Amino acid sequence: MHPLLQPMLASLAEAPLDDPQLVYEPKYDGIRAIAEIAPKGRVRLWSRLGNEKTRQFPEITAALETWARTRNELLVLDGEIVALDGTGEPTGFQQLQGRIHVIDPDASRAAGRSRTSRTSLPPSPASPSSPAVAFIAFDLLRNGRTDFRDRPLVERRAALERVFGRTGSPLLRLSHIVRGDGRALFEQAMERGWEGLIAKHALSLYKSGKRSPDWRKLKILREQEFVVGGWTEPRQMRAYFGALLLGVYQGKDLVYVGHSGTGFTERELARVMKRLEPLETNECPFRSRPKTNERPHWVRPELVVQIRFTEWTADAKLRHPVYLGLRDDKKPTGVTREELVPVRSSALGVHGSDAGRQAPTRNAERVNAERKTPERRTRSGPGILNPEPGTQMLLDQLAELEKARRDGVLALPGGDRLSVTNLHKVFWPKQKLTKGDLFRYYVRAAPFVLPAVTDRPLVMKRFPNGIAAAPFYQHRAPEVPPGVRTQVVSGVEKRPQIVGGDLKTLLYMTQLAAISQDPWFSRVDHPEFADYAAFDLDPAEGVAFPRVLDVARWIRDELDMLGAIGVPKTSGSDGLHIYIPLPPGTPYDAGLLYCQIVATVVVQKHSKVATIERSVAARGTRVYIDCLQNVPGKTLATAYSARASAYAGVSTPLGWQEIDEGFDRTAFTIETAPSRFEEAGDLWASLKKSKGVDLERVTRYARKVRSRKSEV
Repeated sequence: MHPLLQPMLASLAEAPLDDPQLVYEPKYDGIRAIAEIAPKGRVRLWSRLGNEKTRQFPEITAALETWARTRNELLVLDGEIVALDGTGEPTGFQQLQGRIHVIDPDASRAAGRSRTSRTSLPPSPASPSSPAVAFIAFDLLRNGRTDFRDRPLVERRAALERVFGRTGSPLLRLSHIVRGDGRALFEQAMERGWEGLIAKHALSLYKSGKRSPDWRKLKILREQEFVVGGWTEPRQMRAYFGALLLGVYQGKDLVYVGHSGTGFTERELARVMKRLEPLETNECPFRSRPKTNERPHWVRPELVVQIRFTEWTADAKLRHPVYLGLRDDKKPTGVTREELVPVRSSALGVHGSDAGRQAPTRNAERVNAERKTPERRTRSGPGILNPEPGTQMLLDQLAELEKARRDGVLALPGGDRLSVTNLHKVFWPKQKLTKGDLFRYYVRAAPFVLPAVTDRPLVMKRFPNGIAAAPFYQHRAPEVPPGVRTQVVSGVEKRPQIVGGDLKTLLYMTQLAAISQDPWFSRVDHPEFADYAAFDLDPAEGVAFPRVLDVARWIRDELDMLGAIGVPKTSGSDGLHIYIPLPPGTPYDAGLLYCQIVATVVVQKHSKVATIERSVAARGTRVYIDCLQNVPGKTLATAYSARASAYAGVSTPLGWQEIDEGFDRTAFTIETAPSRFEEAGDLWASLKKSKGVDLERVTRYARKVRSRKSEV
């Protein structure tokens, strides 16, 4: 392979987020590609191993050929091929899985033909297996007779912008960079769930085929390649396999580092199994035969997968590994454990910058704290860790009991225990999802659910025979096992109620078949004061969900006029909830009045779509804005709660951009939601962080609205 086609590699190393000698750019999560553009626009795309990718991404090839057809000189660019989401923004490597092994150029070309308008978005893929893609260039290696590799990065970048800055195609882009201060970009990476940043020394030369500390990967989550050494038998109703057995090379030995059974769709399970079966062998490829929960099958170590995880354990195993996809651009024998190396200086003297001597920034402090103490920690960014250790242990116990179709006792973290029964009972007949599936959802979602219900009385709606049978409500707590919190709530009937906030209580309620978590808006210490108020958007039968999103936007617009925030989430069923934070010590009545005023204004402006009529008959085909849950003892399913909807929905926090762009509410289920939460982080946290809305301002707002109405 010609040295010109071998990319420079970054080191996994520490770097300051504020250094005048560094340039920061997003770590694009795709396939590294060298674009070789010959005179008259003849294009070839090369992976980092020298494999040609030209036929696999014909729309990128076509876009490059169109752009370069008038060029008379060789051009070599370094960049990344990335999948695009529905807004045309780069998304994760996992979305490229449907394209990596495509060899039919006609099929791929149909999935995404280039457009000429720079402002238009890339075409939508023809199918889930053919996502829209783009080529993002971040370095210039050669232009005509000039080899730029021995020139500093800032000079290469300036030349790249001159050559490639205006391509006329949304499929051909330049990387986003900032120089000197990467803190805002890091914050953006946290908010959007990026893999991390790349910090490059501004004067670094391009060292083809070399891994240099002059380029550093600043990962938010750990992620790297691993070699597949086998698979385990599936459990319960899962098809194909249970988990992949993973390893890295130490010298000539393949060393087992753990297994991953999460991150797979049914389609991906089938695709990976098709690759595994021809490689099956009787000999274990690992240096030491690992112990597995299910019967293992060994394979020749020829497949490489991308895995995201939180950290390496003390015994050199992966913690919380999640499968992202297969890789065909990495040699198995070259896969070793990537170490986080504290680099104090590069060959160009990064250590000499003032930023290196400053006190850590807020972001740097947060990153360092997460790297040092990843257990027991949550944060409102991608990859929130489970604060309860032993998650996988619980999942394994639940799977074993359900497979055996027997009752049993769960060993909980911290030495506690909980009896469970009927895990095999089907709760969602259409999807054949069981009580055990509900348990597993809450085990995985516990880091998100528990903060939302902590110290709040809970009302139980129990479905002992699944969603197809009649449920019943239960306010009074039964005789509960030790460790499950109950308390008599002052101001109501003298009856103890279950109070949320710990894992055992959450799982005990699941054992009672309480599918959703329905907390009060106030806490047990001050039940008369609501922490938040809520709009419950309930569409009439036959009203399309986009109408619900319209009403949500109109409520958001009114809240903007009041200088207030609204935090939206799906209901987990047909509707949408918007919560507003209240100042400390706010009685329920004040929150109710606030919501009624805003709802009334929205209905006055959009009476054909929205209504506050309580009578179902009077609503017609409109969206009912229900404010009447804002009274003591009334509840809504909390954020991150499972729901007894036909599609096994989950009440999922949203960003307003998602509401503006539209989305499929049925995509958030007990099977899919945990991965989203890990990617998006705790979007519900903004509700708790706010100081609350201005209650006096809404009164003035109401007077102005009445005044305008009287003038009309």
